[in-house]
Amino acid sequence: MSMAETVRFGISIDDRLLQRFDALIDDKGYVNRSEAIRDLIRNALVEEEWAQENLETVGTVSLVYDHHTRDLSDKLTDQQHTHHKEIISALHVHLDAHHCLEVVVIKGKAKKIKRLAEELIGTKGVKHGQLMTTTTGKGLL
Repeated sequence: MSMAETVRFGISIDDRLLQRFDALIDDKGYVNRSEAIRDLIRNALVEEEWAQENLETVGTVSLVYDHHTRDLSDKLTDQQHTHHKEIISALHVHLDAHHCLEVVVIKGKAKKIKRLAEELIGTKGVKHGQLMTTTTGKGLL
């Protein structure tokens, strides 16, 4: 496989928009505009992957809950065992005397990951949950 050639191109942009973009990339610590634009393009491509619900992709579900909630830990564990093919890892953190953070890594088709994330987040007793979508990296440069 040969290395892809780097292509230079110019864009026209309103000066005020460029100033705001430069301030944003400076705040985020980018070395230059090119790196920031490459990341924006990759984010758009990952978003497109998730829109095509039958592509294999990856996501993490973060759940915060009170571990004293009756049977909640067992319910979450049961769901993870039921979906053991999609759930490839889980991390359990004790935040304080009452609260736990569970981070579940799910790999599979976007549609199935979304459904499973909603199931986990919707479990009675979960105080907050969120799906963070990403990619397997296949096809991304």
